[in-house]
Amino acid sequence: MKSKLYTILISSTLLLLFACSKGDTNDNQPDPIDPTDGQSVETKPANTTYTPAFNGQTRVNAVKTNTAYSGTVIASNLSSPWGIAAMPDGRLLITEKTGTMRIATSTGTLSSQITGIPSVNSNGQGGLLGLCIDPQFSTNRMVYWVFAENVTGGTQTAVAKGRLADNDRTLENVTVIYRANPAYNGTLHYGGRILFDGTGNLMVSTGERSDLTTRPQAQSVSSALGKIVRITTGGQAATGNPNFSQAGALPEIYSIGHRNPQGLAIHPISGELWQSEHGPRGGDELNRIKAGANYGWPTITYGIEYGGARIGSGIQQQTGLEQPAYYWDPVISPSGMTFYKGNRMPEWQNNLFIGALSGTHIARLVMQENLVVGEERLLTGENQRFRDITQGTDNALYAITDGGRLYRIDRQ
Repeated sequence: MKSKLYTILISSTLLLLFACSKGDTNDNQPDPIDPTDGQSVETKPANTTYTPAFNGQTRVNAVKTNTAYSGTVIASNLSSPWGIAAMPDGRLLITEKTGTMRIATSTGTLSSQITGIPSVNSNGQGGLLGLCIDPQFSTNRMVYWVFAENVTGGTQTAVAKGRLADNDRTLENVTVIYRANPAYNGTLHYGGRILFDGTGNLMVSTGERSDLTTRPQAQSVSSALGKIVRITTGGQAATGNPNFSQAGALPEIYSIGHRNPQGLAIHPISGELWQSEHGPRGGDELNRIKAGANYGWPTITYGIEYGGARIGSGIQQQTGLEQPAYYWDPVISPSGMTFYKGNRMPEWQNNLFIGALSGTHIARLVMQENLVVGEERLLTGENQRFRDITQGTDNALYAITDGGRLYRIDRQ
């Protein structure tokens, strides 16, 4: 009897130790998901026969939100909105491509146009683009935005800042603080997102301007095209930027090898920068941005030219060039994005939400250990090009579309 009791005690102790060890090892995270053992949300054929670099790099398992939610149109008369940012008082500051800003309440009431904004070139993919507000907005009321600026030699991606007046009607003391050189006489691939990192500096995405003549500049550290740049609020290169060894390297460059990056977001746990960018025909990318890294465009890509030809040598991997954490083929045209940090939809915690333009949906990506393990498509029946998305102070998501709509996405 004594021996039997001793055996039970030993077994119980081992089970308890195992349970504690398992909890410590996984840090109370959900068990890993195999991203390749089920059905993908994508059912269309790919444009290429390219092989992913690792399992789950594309076409991961479909997931479905279990909590009832709704996407409600709360405004429909915006003019080609491009960027949206939540203000501390719960309202939303929105850019419109033609060169105006509006303030929207959480119920969709829109202000008149905010004045004081420098003129923009809204031809093609240009215009008034992404924006962010200062972390100290409640006291300094500073706003930062990206726009396509007319300059000698064409246009370029520029960054401006100004103080939103106390009456919310104009921007004061507006200054252009940064220009992505060189200028180019074209209307495509400006990039255009901007946000604050955790050190009080600005991260800005720039495009490589699309054309074959400018495309190689994504690989040149003496050009600001096709880059993520990190600058101070005064427009100077931020302290701690990576040092590129090539001659003439621009000190503001943080990463290189980008095509047309229209999404930036900071992970709420790791604090790392994530980015989405448009590929050509196939090869849209989601990247975890590392200082000094080269993301490959146009040397490597999972896409092809719009006409069907391969790009460059037609390779997808090369030593020294970063692989995308995830890619789409066919494309969804990923634009603005945000991580969900709210508590109203617990199953969305730390998920990434991306506005899809040609995909006409919002992509929800479930992530574990910097890998995408599940994908869902939200609001697929709306037939809208979703341009940007943010989380409001009320923990709802707010999304804008090229068609002028503002959506509130929240649990029912």
